This record gives sequence, C-alpha cells and structure tokens, in this order.
Amino acid sequence: MVRQTTAGKIEGVDDSADTGTWSWKGVPFAKPPVGSLRWAPPADPEPWEGVRAAGKFGHSCAQGGRYFSPAPDDAPFGMAVREGFGKPVGNEDCLTLNIWRPAGDTAKLPVIVYIHGGSNISGYTADPTYDGAQLAKRGNVVVVTINYRLGALGWLDLPQLKTGDARNDSGNFALLDQMQALRFVQANIGAFGGDAGNVTVMGQSAGAVNTWGLVVSPASTGLLHKAVPLSGGISFASRADAQTYAKDLLKAIAIAEGKATGVTFEAWVASQTDAQIAAYVRGVAADRLLTIVLADPALHYAPGPIEDGAMLPRNSPDEVDAGRFNKMPLLIGNTRDEGTLFGRTFGELTGWGSGFKLSAYEQFGMEYSFDPDAAATLTVADLISAPYLPADRARDGWKALSDLGTQTVFLKGLFPQIDSVARHLPTQTWYYRFDWSQQVAPFDTVYGATHGLDTAFMFHNFGPNLFSPSFGEANRPGREALSDAMVGSLSAFARTGNPNHPGLGVTWPHWPRKILLDASKTQLQNSAP
Repeated sequence: MVRQTTAGKIEGVDDSADTGTWSWKGVPFAKPPVGSLRWAPPADPEPWEGVRAAGKFGHSCAQGGRYFSPAPDDAPFGMAVREGFGKPVGNEDCLTLNIWRPAGDTAKLPVIVYIHGGSNISGYTADPTYDGAQLAKRGNVVVVTINYRLGALGWLDLPQLKTGDARNDSGNFALLDQMQALRFVQANIGAFGGDAGNVTVMGQSAGAVNTWGLVVSPASTGLLHKAVPLSGGISFASRADAQTYAKDLLKAIAIAEGKATGVTFEAWVASQTDAQIAAYVRGVAADRLLTIVLADPALHYAPGPIEDGAMLPRNSPDEVDAGRFNKMPLLIGNTRDEGTLFGRTFGELTGWGSGFKLSAYEQFGMEYSFDPDAAATLTVADLISAPYLPADRARDGWKALSDLGTQTVFLKGLFPQIDSVARHLPTQTWYYRFDWSQQVAPFDTVYGATHGLDTAFMFHNFGPNLFSPSFGEANRPGREALSDAMVGSLSAFARTGNPNHPGLGVTWPHWPRKILLDASKTQLQNSAP
C-alpha cells in the first residue's frame, strides 16, 4: 500500500477484507502552521525520506471543544468528547488529509473532496460520520477528507499581520488551506487511482459556505470541477466586520496577558511596531489563545470567509448574479428541519432560555448512551424545555421556532443565490430537500430531518456517531435504501455532473424543481421550493 507523493512515500492500510477499500490517513498537505506560519498562507510540506506511515488520522485542528469537536488528546469518538466542552482541544499541527479508494487497480476514478462543517470554529476529519470507506466502495470513487485551520487561527484580518501579499493579507487562511489541499489533490491523486481532472468538492454547513467560497474565488480556478454545498450558502464576512473581530481579539489577548488594560490598549498598540505585534500574537501558545477566546462569548465565532477583494470579491452574491464565478455543475441540498439542531438559541427569540432541557454535557452523554432498539424510556418533555411544549404549538412551539430558523438562516438567502447560478447554468443546477425523520420517539419530534443528518446518508455511515440515536433496527431498511439512492446520485454527479441514476427510481429535474428524499419513497416536487 505504498504510494509516491510529491513530498515522499506513504504507506496506507489494506482494509479490503472488511470494507473493500484501501486508505491513507494523516497525509500532510502543508507544513504545520505554527510559529511564523501561524496566520500565514500554507506552505508545501517538508519532504521526508523513506516511507511515512499513513495508517491513522492526523491531529484535529486547534479549537474550543463543543458538540462537533474532537475529544481531548485526539481520543476516538465517544463519551470522552464531552470532556473537552468549553476547553481547548486539538493541535495547530493539523494540516493533513485522508484518502480512501476501492481496493483494486481501477484508475481515473472520480474524486470527492469533503470539507467538514462546524461553524468554521470546530470539526475534524476523524469524526466517524465522515469516514470515507463506504462512500468510496459503494460509489466507486476516491474520497478525500481535509482538515483546515479553525476559528481565530483560520480567519483573522489583523492589520499588523499584513505583508503586501494578497493571499496573506486576505485573512482567509482556512480557505487557503482548502486550496492547498486541492493543489495536493491535483498533483498526487493519480497515484491513488483518482482523476485530477474530475474533482468534486462537497461541504456541509460551514463546509458548504467554504465550498461556495471556492466556487466564487478566482484563486481556486481549475482546482475543482463540480460542487456539492449542503446546508450552507454565500454567507461571508465584510472586511470591516472581520477587522473589528481581529481588533477585539488583539485587545482581549493584550488584556489577558497583562500588556494593557481596556483604557491603555490603544496606547499599547501605538507603542509597538506591526512586526512586534505580529511576533507577539504568534508567540501566544495555541491553548492560551483558545482559552482567551472561550472566555469571551463575543469572540467565540470568528468571521469565516472574508470578502477581502482578492481571494473573495467584495460582494460575492452580486458577482455570482453577474456570472463572474467558477462555472461548474452544482448539486445543492438542505434538510427539512435544519433548525432543530440549534434549539439552544431559541431563547434569543423568546427570552425563555434554551429549547433543550439538558446541558450540552448531559445531552451528549444521554444521546451517546441511548439505544434506539430498546424499550422507550424517554419522552419529548425529557429533552425539550417546557416553554416550547407542546412541540406543535403554533407560532412559538418547538416546531414553529425550528421552522423559523430553517427559513431565515438557511433558506431565505440561499434560494436567490441558486437562482443566480441557474440563470448561467440552467442544466447544471440541482437541488434536494432531505426529509428523512423516521427516528424512534422522541427523536422524530426533537430532531426530525435535522441539520447535518444527511451527511450520514451521503457517507453511508450508521455506526457510532453524533446521529446514532436516529438509527435503529426498525428504520434500517428504509434508511439504507435511501442512503444507497443518495450515494448513487452523489457518485453519478461526481462522474458526469448529473445526479440521475437508475437506482433513484425517478427523474431528478433541474432547479427550480427539486427532489425530496425520504425513506418511504423518493418523491418529486415540481414547483420552486
């Protein structure tokens, strides 16, 4: 299982007896972004001598622990994940990718590169939902998953870090990481049986936002040929907002480290050269930096992709509307109940507090331990806070508020963007809505077709993961059949730019029509969503 890459030889794992695939994990596609490379464009990996072992995932990227984060010390997914909540986890030395392919010598296979979600502040490729073996085998494709810098380490538009280089000065270091990974794919994927001329980028949530960034960015031209953004649209930060965040972060660091007070901060900045401030912030340990971020709710969410005018245009929606983007087939999707995952934010609308009754720590443990095949022991009232019950109450019940979140956050701005794309690519624009909600009670009500659930179906991963409470023996036949149909469409799209295939059972039309994906049957809706 040894393959030659541009940086050196790597040895993967033959898993053909179990999954029918070969894999290579933890493959560096850039130097570690530490020291002078923190908040700098990614650099090519340092070449190595001999054969490098590629049998396990690399470090997760440094982040504040939350529901979609890794466990401390890169422990496997499990109850240990919750022990990292609210604490620094991961590592700055994290710019690695993973490759799966069907066992055998077939060449020129379509390539699917996956960008994980997590609000651009969390996530990791070792999340078992994103294991690429089943998709590679069932779709007969090469699957690549990539890590990228997160939060303030990935998106920072700080004036004192400017060098005059457009890539560096964009602040879009995480987006540059993704482009660097795609350049690695272009240079090396042929050695793994992939076709560098047929690369599909798929991303979910923040990964979808980043996928749109790659579609829009002139700097990514030629690095991808098809795109599958799921549950995310063009939602980029302005340069002004990004620089406000960067200044607030610098101020928080200076105060926490005793360099200044709130009153003396401006004077401290004025007393330093740009080079001194750049060296200082690059010298703060990653865990210390994350601790400072976690201590201030205003700093929790870094800006994400920044419309700097070079890597991303100043007004990306207008650019797409005018046809100035990397034109390629797009397959776009949403889940019907995106908003249910974000029940903790319902209190911002109502003043009644979190929609979830349990703390995130308690809820993770309860869901991880839940057996969907055991006799029912939970009720809706055990999970949803009383003010939001009954769940189907009009206007301000659980379902009404989650539907409001789905519409306002995920759909309202997205559909005009798809209209813009389809005006230029009328026969290459496709859309689905994922409706599967056949969980056992009470999760059919609490979550339904929630945000991110479709990724488990796209990867055909129904083992232990964050969505495990949804997967029981009773719903296995329907969900596996639906997953087979979705994997078939994804692999057909990666192959040809068209998601139709015989196993779908119906014809998938172009936008503005859509397909509804459910376990009972695959349905069509002929009107605009």
